[in-house]
Amino acid sequence: MPKNAIRNFIDFFYPPFQKLMPIQTFRYAACGGANTVLDIGLFAINYNFVLHKQVLNLGFLAFEPYTAAFIMSFCVSFPVGFFLMRYIVFTQSTLHGRVQLFRYFLLVTTCIFLNYVFIKLFVEKFHFYPTIAKMATTVIVIAFSYLTQKHFTFKTAATKP
Repeated sequence: MPKNAIRNFIDFFYPPFQKLMPIQTFRYAACGGANTVLDIGLFAINYNFVLHKQVLNLGFLAFEPYTAAFIMSFCVSFPVGFFLMRYIVFTQSTLHGRVQLFRYFLLVTTCIFLNYVFIKLFVEKFHFYPTIAKMATTVIVIAFSYLTQKHFTFKTAATKP
């Protein structure tokens, strides 16, 4: 089963980190990091080699190449990210898959919006250098995403004492 192989591969690297974080947090970092690298890699390939930095004109709608590359990479990284979070990181969730998928979509949409808002806020209002703004935004959005996924998207049933 691929999910067991992925989980075993990630867990192999966990021992040096076990005093720093729980296994679930480590799996989240590994899966989220891998999915982010996949997304950025697909974006770069689509932007540079598929779209050749040209506008994607569908006849009735045209997309800037970076927007089209974002959409194309999102179409892959979204389901991969959901699979990794559901089957590798948050395996104890008691929610139905369709509920998880809907909540995951809401979370991802919110994270895209938060990225936009925080970068704009940090650059335009606080006058941060854009790279520093992106780094600060990433820390905030990752923390928000982890907590939201743990306690909302893939929540587990509360155990009664």
